[in-house]
Amino acid sequence: MRLAGNPSIADALRWATAVGIDRLDGQLLLLHAVGRPNNDRSWLVAHDDQRLQAAEVWAFEAFVTRRLAGEPLAYIVGFKEFFGLSFAVSNAVLIPRPDTETLVQWALQIINALDTDTSTPRILDLGTGSGAIALAIKSQAPQCLVTAVDASSTALAQAARNGQQLGLDVTWRQSDWFASVDRLSFDVIVSNPPYIAANDPHLHDLRHEPLSALTSGADGLDDLRHIVARSGPYLREGGWLLLEHGYDQADPVAELLKAAGFKAIGHQADLGGITRCTGGRWLTA
Repeated sequence: MRLAGNPSIADALRWATAVGIDRLDGQLLLLHAVGRPNNDRSWLVAHDDQRLQAAEVWAFEAFVTRRLAGEPLAYIVGFKEFFGLSFAVSNAVLIPRPDTETLVQWALQIINALDTDTSTPRILDLGTGSGAIALAIKSQAPQCLVTAVDASSTALAQAARNGQQLGLDVTWRQSDWFASVDRLSFDVIVSNPPYIAANDPHLHDLRHEPLSALTSGADGLDDLRHIVARSGPYLREGGWLLLEHGYDQADPVAELLKAAGFKAIGHQADLGGITRCTGGRWLTA
């Protein structure tokens, strides 16, 4: 089904709804097609009788086709909001999700409780992807020295561009987890690693996102095991390791932390009440 004739903005939005596009998605796709800012939906209302140029019609039809095929809206329009910030995204990085804001909030609670009179807080984000976690923390706790690593050079370049666009100073480093990280004794290490089992049937719904950022072995815990087992030497005495994980992985992750010597192990639930994050404190004394 094509968008016929010489359509107005209102015509285009009605057509998108008729072929199965959510109204908000349709508005964002149309703003992208006509080159307007993503927060300018009021412009669509004020100009609903404006006729689209042929190139704009073609672009809008193409975006709608991609969305109907299941491609995430964020990849089509090229951005995703997270923690009040706008992040450029591509299919080289995982799309930031609201659930991950739970991890950021927990990290900020710990940072705010630190004794900053004696030292500058050091934060490490493992597997940074788009840079969402590291940059969200830096935006709310500018006193911190934040280091973010990723094994993918493409993802790291995306994260660095986001940092530059947002004007936030984060140290970016290519590293396979801790492989190229200096032992700087971090106060908080955070990570949203791959945690989906390799044969999970839900992976089909995530087929547009990078598989390497999603799956981690037969039970989804391989990367979590790796991070927990190697974090201790990179933490200051009393430092925290905070991990995002799957909805049913809180107990296994807690056991991993306990076995590695972490104390004060706790959990954080997302807004839906699902235990989304588990963490522990590195206390050797």
